[in-house]
Amino acid sequence: MQLSNLRSAAIRHWAASSSHPAARTLRGIRTRLRHFTLPAPRLVVRPYLAIFLALRAAVFFLRRILVAEPFLKAYCTRFGRGVTTGIYVPWVHGRGELVLGDYVHISGKLNITFAARFVERPRLAIGDHSDIAHDVSFVVGREIRLGSHVQVARSVSFRDAGGHHSDPALRRAGAPPDPADVKPIIVHDNVWIGTQVLVLPGTEIGEGSIVAAHSVVSGRVAPYTIVAGNPARRIGTLTPVPGREDLGPSPAARPAPLPVDAPLAALHAVQVA
Repeated sequence: MQLSNLRSAAIRHWAASSSHPAARTLRGIRTRLRHFTLPAPRLVVRPYLAIFLALRAAVFFLRRILVAEPFLKAYCTRFGRGVTTGIYVPWVHGRGELVLGDYVHISGKLNITFAARFVERPRLAIGDHSDIAHDVSFVVGREIRLGSHVQVARSVSFRDAGGHHSDPALRRAGAPPDPADVKPIIVHDNVWIGTQVLVLPGTEIGEGSIVAAHSVVSGRVAPYTIVAGNPARRIGTLTPVPGREDLGPSPAARPAPLPVDAPLAALHAVQVA
């Protein structure tokens, strides 16, 4: 096997670098094949594309209602009305309580790990009308609780427990985290968490707050606050309209909307109140 691999490598090297006419011919054929393409007249490809999109939509619809959503609900201890998913079946490791409110939407891949060594039934609860984007993960040692109308962007990670002990000697011995380091995470209503945020044990994010993309959050975030960075710090505040807390902050009082992938430089331009 090793001799065959050496011969294949020698042939590839000869074909790529030799000035022999046969090697030059092979390189020319390879170049022409790399640039080969078929014509795409619109009268042909547009109906072809429409058929493909219709078939894909039908397959995705069936995957969602016949596979992904039933399997998610089978994992749940309790779920409300109108719970929907994308096309992916969630990956759930371990046993714990999974509680979903009304009209929760899971957009893409979801990874949940219940670490049952700390309590008998770790608990993950997601409130009404909350939206969880693609590739979000939860590591639940005790409890993670998301309120209503929480928007979680893609690749966010919630961890109420670390993976190893903080003491070097115990970590080397393979000891689990100290139970005192396992602290619940609470996210209050109407919070927006940007792309690739890491939420650490013991975090509490106040109502109406925004966590900028790529932040690392620990401790307490006050209500109606914008935080960013590693560690996340306050860079702005939001002012709710009296009597309209359910509708969120006043458009006149809050900064201009920013996408969840907005660079930190843009977020730092927000004036701290």
